[in-house]
Amino acid sequence: MTTVILAEKPSQARSYIEAFQKNTKHDGYYTVSDPVLPDETIVTFGFGHLVALATPDKYDTKYEHWSLNNLPIFPQQYKFVVGADKVKQFNVVKGLLAKADTIVVATDSDREGENIAWSIMNKANLDLKSKTIKRLWINSLEKDAVIDGFKNLRDGWEYYPKYQEAQTRQISDWLVGMNASPLYSLLLQKNGVNGVYSIGRVQTPTLYMVYQRDQAIENFKPEPYFEFKAKVTVDSGTFEAKLEPYQRFKDTTGINTFMQAKSIQNGQQPALIKDVQRKVKRTLSPKLFSLSSLQSAINKKFHASASDVLAAVQALYEAKLLTYPRTDCNFITNEEFEYLVPNIDRYANIIDSSVALTQLTANKRYVDGSKVQEHHAIIMTKNVPTKDRLLKLPKLQQQVYDLVLRTTLAMFAESYEYEETVILTEVGQALFKATGQVPKRQGWREFFSVPEKSDSETTILPVVEPNQTCSADISAPQKMTTAPKPFTEGTLITAMKTAGKTLDDDEALVLKNVEGIGTEATRANVLEVLKHRGYLLTKKNQLHVSGQGKTLCKAVELEPLLTSPSMTAKWELALQEIGSKKRTPENFLSQIKKLIEKLLSEVPGQFEQNTSLKTQLATQQQNQRDERAKSVVGVCPVCKTGEISDRGKFYGCSNYKNGCKFTLPKQWSGKKLPITAIKKLITAGETDKMKGFKSKKTGKMFTAKLKLEDDKLKFDFS
Repeated sequence: MTTVILAEKPSQARSYIEAFQKNTKHDGYYTVSDPVLPDETIVTFGFGHLVALATPDKYDTKYEHWSLNNLPIFPQQYKFVVGADKVKQFNVVKGLLAKADTIVVATDSDREGENIAWSIMNKANLDLKSKTIKRLWINSLEKDAVIDGFKNLRDGWEYYPKYQEAQTRQISDWLVGMNASPLYSLLLQKNGVNGVYSIGRVQTPTLYMVYQRDQAIENFKPEPYFEFKAKVTVDSGTFEAKLEPYQRFKDTTGINTFMQAKSIQNGQQPALIKDVQRKVKRTLSPKLFSLSSLQSAINKKFHASASDVLAAVQALYEAKLLTYPRTDCNFITNEEFEYLVPNIDRYANIIDSSVALTQLTANKRYVDGSKVQEHHAIIMTKNVPTKDRLLKLPKLQQQVYDLVLRTTLAMFAESYEYEETVILTEVGQALFKATGQVPKRQGWREFFSVPEKSDSETTILPVVEPNQTCSADISAPQKMTTAPKPFTEGTLITAMKTAGKTLDDDEALVLKNVEGIGTEATRANVLEVLKHRGYLLTKKNQLHVSGQGKTLCKAVELEPLLTSPSMTAKWELALQEIGSKKRTPENFLSQIKKLIEKLLSEVPGQFEQNTSLKTQLATQQQNQRDERAKSVVGVCPVCKTGEISDRGKFYGCSNYKNGCKFTLPKQWSGKKLPITAIKKLITAGETDKMKGFKSKKTGKMFTAKLKLEDDKLKFDFS
């Protein structure tokens, strides 16, 4: 009886075999033995997605070139292919799985892991009903967690609906991309805008959120407003207070009317301390981290991208230092709490903390097994690293581990305690409120650098008593409204998780039952795709839409099914219903097909009606002309009529379609060629002497000219 354990990638397979007593390496797999395993057990692995959806041209050669006449593309059955660089490993896996009596799915414990494993098994044409399918489900790659996971394998067929959900998401994204991208690209090209434009079920509404924020900032017009404030003087000092309840006024007419009604005036006047409230308050430490909240926090603190944070957490997971990263949960179970408690002092020693960690009873703010569905919050594993080991990690991994460590330890610390004083001052018939805080005990806040304090925290109010007379200097200074803040990757990840709800960051992160767009595992990749395609630009940690991105947003803005975060969030909810057997894949995909048919019938007419799009198209065309003009470096020395311009990785002739194949590289013998050298080659046939070339044979640096000889680039050492 043969058991085959299928890991997602080589590093994961190594984590498994390191937990077993014996292992022997072979080409593409390991034979292993351990008391927890059956006698004949093999560990093999994929390279992530060994199997992928085929491109349209694999169904019919007519799809090799885009045409509106070929849309929609709705395959009767979807084809899956193995990448050329993965065929060898796929064949190894296929052969092993065919011989297996039991298959243990040991890919990442999430929907995408199910998709990877079941796609491989289906592509291998296995008779799965004749095999026993088991599932390894763990939150850590530590030896104890791995061994315990193999002792408690689950029925693999229980997770089959999760595979159906993930594959339906994959197919629906394929349908939208393979139909909507040609549709919009061809229509834009017909209107004079070159290039290929990518449409995505999740990426397009995400891009549109940034576009709307950019538009709100660009179109923002500051407006004046007035607000009352009172500088109150008592025997023991002075303090500032604001109108209670708070009110803004648009103009001086409103101010004068209010002052007359409340019997107050500008400047000094008698006042009375109406009420004094003193109360000791406490706040608990922040919630534990999900992936999204960790990405947001690290981006805010260190300006790291969402994908870089995910990569850092993944690396720490594979190093057995942090638990499973792709989680949307902020809670842990009693099991995790119980292993954290005995290790508290060792964790605290990593950061030389002297904070009293006395809260050793599980608090439902952090520990609630009923809130943990697939994976718990990101915390430290039982594997406590030394300071030296941490210092050897890349900087971002150090920062991520440190923040997770402090946030996890904070739940064991005492609450932050402060005395809040509220003073209500009566001036005429108006009330003015002042609030101050005096910290009594820092508690968990000692784990973190002091945050920016609010006005109330920096205000220490003088001692006053009710009915005490005083004076108040009343004023109503003019202020200006401020524009919305640009998105950062951190705030955009939050907006994706909350389906674009405009909430304060901290408030949004603790929302319950919010269906966002994308998943914990995919949001970072969506942002990377948008940046890679040039639709999103990052500058000083702020995200903005590029000119090309604006054109795309203008093109899709009349289609709410492509731009609405709330609609996309409903799709995500429908996909989750597939995973819980409340909906079929066929039902969901039929809705996606209806969307595509609607786009094909409506979008061409929208291009004719959308006047703002035509304005943007004219702008984009001019931008493209300007870019082309900037990229031109001279007349082609071969055909004499074409223009040599920047083609990305090289310089080439504009007459290449008419047969001129002349090109010049951007780099030669290890040296990046300056634009001045390219221009000299084109005009004079040779450059001046240049330093910085590197010999392929000896590795030594040398100086030489470059020249064109028979239209080929050569060295000239004369």
